[in-house]
Amino acid sequence: MRVISGLYRGRPLKAPKGDGTRPTTDRVKETLMSSLISAYGPLEGAHVLDAFAGSGALGIECLSRGAASAQFFERDRLALDALKSNIAALRIPQDRARVFKADVMKNPPVFGAVPYDIVFLDPPYAYDPADVLGFVQTLVEKGRLSSNAVVSYEHDASTAIMSYLGKNALDMHILSTKRFGGTAIDLLGFESD
Repeated sequence: MRVISGLYRGRPLKAPKGDGTRPTTDRVKETLMSSLISAYGPLEGAHVLDAFAGSGALGIECLSRGAASAQFFERDRLALDALKSNIAALRIPQDRARVFKADVMKNPPVFGAVPYDIVFLDPPYAYDPADVLGFVQTLVEKGRLSSNAVVSYEHDASTAIMSYLGKNALDMHILSTKRFGGTAIDLLGFESD
């Protein structure tokens, strides 16, 4: 794994040891970032939440491309070690990259002065999509998403999340869907008036 573009372009990233995470390949990350920029626009100044961070590759990619800040949440110790190592190796200042050892599903980041513009959700596939989208609904209800926020949700390709959006009364729609073998990534955005 490496950083694809921007300030840290070409720099290697460590992946967590073990099989507790699914590191995002460079090809998938490049496609995702292209789709994200198409949906959101340039990332300069964006505030990012990498909710199931793993190695931090997605949040770090946004920081490399000009995002103002990223908050990384990870509960697995080995993934947390890799994440911290990657941030240290790139010398990303603490005011731009904050790392939290926490389970976002149990303790959502509902406090903060600045809402998130970009949210990455790459939970274990065993998580119920209704619960994951319920987490997004909590962020909405607490004012933690900007009005033009884009949420990236990576999940098993056999799961169609459209029906879950209505069940959660989440006022977001699918902007795009990309499939990579058994994986799908949906980008969600708010309904425009």
